Amino acid sequence: MAKINAKNLSPEQESELLKTLKERFEKNMKRHSGLKWADVLAKLEGNAEKLWSLNEMEQSGGEPDVVAYDKKTGEFIFVDCSPESPKGRRSICYDRRALDSRKEHKPKSDALSMAATMGIEILTEEQYRELQLLGNFDTKTSSWVLTPPEIRNLGGAIFCDRRYEHVFMYHNGAESYYGSRGFRGRLRV
Repeated sequence: MAKINAKNLSPEQESELLKTLKERFEKNMKRHSGLKWADVLAKLEGNAEKLWSLNEMEQSGGEPDVVAYDKKTGEFIFVDCSPESPKGRRSICYDRRALDSRKEHKPKSDALSMAATMGIEILTEEQYRELQLLGNFDTKTSSWVLTPPEIRNLGGAIFCDRRYEHVFMYHNGAESYYGSRGFRGRLRV
């Protein structure tokens, strides 16, 4: 796929992305039982900013898919459904403050800044656990999740993974980073 330009996709990029999203949607109906691709497509068409964000999720290895429909707002909710934490978003610390605090061996970026740049939200612990009801995710990796301010203010951050058929939540210093830890995002369309 060609480079993205100013949060707009070329017609070819848009077509390729929509084809990928449709194939994933149809292959994984258990994630969105009762929803129809035609309704999702109607929301996506002409929504350049959301398509750009979905493309960012896709290009970084997130494999975004619809996991819910919010009846109150009429929005479809896309979440990264890659089996493991997205490859293009690993080896990052939690937030910009953590990144700036590192004196040496700084990672390339941080989870919250990357999510903001991509136009998506990082999952909360509750959203992460809801995703795990749809399949087995992060069985070899882990993902940062939105950390409550009272933990972050003390220098910590939380992450989750799935091991032994259970979802676990852990803590680490927010400035830590590992090759197997990234983050999962979500986007409302």
